[in-house]
Amino acid sequence: MQTFMLFIGTITLVIGVKLIYDARLIVNKYFSVSQKNTAVIFLKVLGTFCAVLGAILISKNWGAMIN
Repeated sequence: MQTFMLFIGTITLVIGVKLIYDARLIVNKYFSVSQKNTAVIFLKVLGTFCAVLGAILISKNWGAMIN
């Protein structure tokens, strides 16, 4: 179970980092909204949330795997 949660944490962290760095490219490619800056900020905040959640999952399960 810890290995599965470690894997989920890693995937969540990677998705979060991808959203943070490529937010403007994602908005330009998939959305045709007039308020692009708002959409970019939303994706960056969502990416930050995912990255923090993934890091928490990794840190909690990494300690359990060492013990």
